[in-house]
Amino acid sequence: MSAPRPAEPPAEDLSRLAGLHGVATSYSPSPGRTVAASATAVTLALAALGVDADGPRAVRTALADRERELRERLLPPTVVCWSDGIPAALAALPAGTRLRIETEQGETRAEAARLPPGVHRLTATAPDGRTARVHLIVAPARLPTPQGRSYGLLVQLYSLLSRRSWGMGDLGDLGELTAWAGRVLGAGFVQVNPLHAAVPGTPTDPSPYRPSSRRFPDPVHLRVEDVPEFALVQDRERVRALLERAGRLREAVLREGALIDRDAVWEAKREALELVREVPLGPGRRAAYCDFLAEQGQALEDHATWCALAEVHGPDWYRWHTGLRDPRSAATARARAELMDRVDFHSRLAWLTDAQLRAAQRAAREARMPVGIVHDLAVGVHPHGADAWAQQEYFAAGMSVGAPPDAFNARGQDWGLPPWRPDRLAESGYAPFRRLLRALFRYAGALRIDHVMGLFRLWWVPQGKPPTEGTYVRYDAEAMLAVLVLEASRAGAVVIGEDLGTVEPGVRETLRERGVLGTSVLWFERNWEGDGRPLPPERWRADCLATATTHDLPPTAARLTGEHVTLRHSLGLLTRPLAEESAEAAADTGEWLAELARLGLLRGTGGGADPSSEEAQIQAVHRFLLRTPARMAGVWLPDTVGDRRPQNLPGTWDQYPNWRLPIADAQGRPVTLEELAASPRLHALIEAVRAGARVPERGGA
Repeated sequence: MSAPRPAEPPAEDLSRLAGLHGVATSYSPSPGRTVAASATAVTLALAALGVDADGPRAVRTALADRERELRERLLPPTVVCWSDGIPAALAALPAGTRLRIETEQGETRAEAARLPPGVHRLTATAPDGRTARVHLIVAPARLPTPQGRSYGLLVQLYSLLSRRSWGMGDLGDLGELTAWAGRVLGAGFVQVNPLHAAVPGTPTDPSPYRPSSRRFPDPVHLRVEDVPEFALVQDRERVRALLERAGRLREAVLREGALIDRDAVWEAKREALELVREVPLGPGRRAAYCDFLAEQGQALEDHATWCALAEVHGPDWYRWHTGLRDPRSAATARARAELMDRVDFHSRLAWLTDAQLRAAQRAAREARMPVGIVHDLAVGVHPHGADAWAQQEYFAAGMSVGAPPDAFNARGQDWGLPPWRPDRLAESGYAPFRRLLRALFRYAGALRIDHVMGLFRLWWVPQGKPPTEGTYVRYDAEAMLAVLVLEASRAGAVVIGEDLGTVEPGVRETLRERGVLGTSVLWFERNWEGDGRPLPPERWRADCLATATTHDLPPTAARLTGEHVTLRHSLGLLTRPLAEESAEAAADTGEWLAELARLGLLRGTGGGADPSSEEAQIQAVHRFLLRTPARMAGVWLPDTVGDRRPQNLPGTWDQYPNWRLPIADAQGRPVTLEELAASPRLHALIEAVRAGARVPERGGA
């Protein structure tokens, strides 16, 4: 006879314990509706935070320990001080508490007033002898609002091939695009997909949102010919053969209808870069490389070590020999020494890629772009990648980030990304987040943060459980935002939060208070609290990037023609009959077209063209965006030539070529960067946008 199962922990004790650790016991998928999280999900989330809640006795013990800890501590491990106020935690200290502050700048202070921005060390000693040594983040109250209004282009870099690309868009193409867009089109920015380092594999996961490392970029984006040492490679026969190979990769995509083959591109570039490494660096170049190594320090050594180990043992570090799973072990130190040549190779690649990224941003600035390149920060990293290996103490073991069930997905979502532990972040003064942001702001005029709601809370899904068996875990949003504002202000950069979908009440208001822009997509902007009709332009928020679409949504031409519905039908993704889905999509589009007509935005495209033509309608959509008070307006680059195909179709894997399509015209013919620059359709759309940008702003925030 089996032993009886332990009784469920008392709901009130488990809820109290969970609340004290930021673990939710319920969530609201829609206004007025609350769903309880399972006791299992809560217990497993607590376990991932190092809290034993397995059974009533363990819950009571953990609850008593946590309450005593909070009662007795003087300060939390990280304290935030905005430049316009005094932290509540410091104001609540007992009278007579002595402070000692060691600033980033090397000064020692005895009070928290008028401190310079930075992350300082604070020691507080109370009259009763209690002492706390914590991190003190001092940040500007908010980021400056971008001056004036600007429009820009949105593009997935891999999809932008030029006549010099090696089968996918590269950083040379990005520099060309920004220089042309700024000088000729008057664009203020170019936004790209995440360029983070990918996990190698066969095939490599093409999604830029599940990277190996968010801190270091992927060298697959290098323009090999722009590496100075490439011209000095002695073996000219191999160089000639590589360039011919690159040409075949490019032509296969542009002329033969092949998909972008990231692995084939990387194989060719890797071979070329191995040759480049045989060329000795000149004194100035070597000094620059040494400076980069010193500046990046342990983080780069860890990243390059993982890359070298992955070449020998495979990219899943969970399958490595036990000693190698610990980046600080003696076994890893020995392996690093044995593989130092490969460690240096991967460090060199990081340096070269960083240099070309910074060159692309310089090109944007020289083209008089007020913002420049907007880089994208993915919400997390691959569990088997370099960051998860090097920073494993900061990740919640056995957990994955996702989304709870909602009206659009009854099963919820599991993104396969390990979440950061909020407790470990706080104990470190948010060091991993600070280092990550500082690295990205080296070459970014602005940063888009994917799923910016993750600064506040994330849906944790226990390993082996469906997404419905997850729960929210809360982060110290004030501290996360303080770090973000601090690092962005140091870089003079703009921050854009992707806040689409279900957003917790108060999140958008808090982000706006700190100067973080939101994201507004035309088709989703309706009067949801009223008649549900399209939201008039004057009622849009000002503090946002306004667009007609994104990489996860249909291009504007596909939405106007209804082709996005027929595509989903052809892949078996519809949950209702095709006629019903098509009718609903047509009604939605019809309401928007009626609004565009009401505002007088539907016009011919010249020469007496029909105002109801697809091209005229796309122009009208973008005229509408410029009627809103949005500070930034984005044009999806494929929209400029009538591309029908989404770059990513959520809910698909091998049914659709996600992240592998070049920009194409309305007939599906790939279009090069050079052809884009000469496209009459593109120039007509941009002229409509620029004309809208010249109209005085209407309405307010």
